[in-house]
Amino acid sequence: MAQALSPGEVVAAAMPVPEEEWRENLNVKMICKDCKEDPPELFEDHASGDLMCANCGLVLAQRTIDMSSEWRTFSNDDQGNDDPSRVGDGPNALLNGAQLNTNIAFGDGLKSRELHRAQNKVNLDKGNKSLLVAYKQIGAFCDGWQLPISISDHAKHLYKTADESRLFKGKSTEALCAGCVFLACRQNGVGRSFREVMELTRVSKKEIGRVFKLLEQVHYKDRNKMSVVAGGQMTTNTYQGSATASPAELCDRYCDHLQMSRPTTNVANALAVRMTTEGVLAGRSPLSSAAACIFMAGQLMGEIKTAKEIQAVARVSDSTIRGAYKYLYAEKDKLITEEILARGADPERLPKPA
Repeated sequence: MAQALSPGEVVAAAMPVPEEEWRENLNVKMICKDCKEDPPELFEDHASGDLMCANCGLVLAQRTIDMSSEWRTFSNDDQGNDDPSRVGDGPNALLNGAQLNTNIAFGDGLKSRELHRAQNKVNLDKGNKSLLVAYKQIGAFCDGWQLPISISDHAKHLYKTADESRLFKGKSTEALCAGCVFLACRQNGVGRSFREVMELTRVSKKEIGRVFKLLEQVHYKDRNKMSVVAGGQMTTNTYQGSATASPAELCDRYCDHLQMSRPTTNVANALAVRMTTEGVLAGRSPLSSAAACIFMAGQLMGEIKTAKEIQAVARVSDSTIRGAYKYLYAEKDKLITEEILARGADPERLPKPA
């Protein structure tokens, strides 16, 4: 029967009943009908797909679904060959082709070996073979600098794109690998100088510079195109060009090689950043600028390193370091900030340049 409402009376809205969260009923369990043992001792026969009682052998369930891993491994029975797992690796974006072909294993028996050799001759891709040689060379270069795997993969992607371009026809593989590693370091904020690349790869500085310019032209010439983002808006992906290695990035590595303390390294980094902002050593090489900042930071913090000691790490002559230090000393009031003084730096320790 409907209830009549008085004038002005408001009916309270019924609160929705929240749905109860699903919970598993642990009181429900499967017990054998014959032996009725509690707790039941059941086992699953994966070969037949049956769930059976271990005591009387009664089949309690048939055609069960196997939820274990699908692939198999024979690593325990391996005798020198690769592990023949049923599931292999996915396609490699760094190589050409589909890479999902079925391979004949190199097993025992004359016919299996002949089939294996015949398939290799048919499916032999000379392009992939040259790519694998180049990737091995890039990995060796990155290991020489102890670079992370992310930079190594970036360099390999750069080489893959460059290998498909016509601008690098006739270029040596070693020079192209050196240029890819150099560009990958620049793009990932791990600056290296041309001289360091030249000493690592044994490629001339001029050749590395040519390959580096071509790589920038190939990989970033169409980066100024418009791309669609979420919401239907258009955004411009503009490439500004890879800048040279900053002195602050070089100070970290050089101070580590000189076994300088962390406070002194932080002061050298602060001087390098301040020097770049003020434009004190504008036009000079980042190597000489970083070396001069390290020399000045060592004097400020009382951890003195001579110009010859810094020369062995930065590969810059001691006269160049002292010449750059003269400009830093002349602008010391601008370079030595309150932050640097708070780190324990003492300007009175700075020697006057000769």
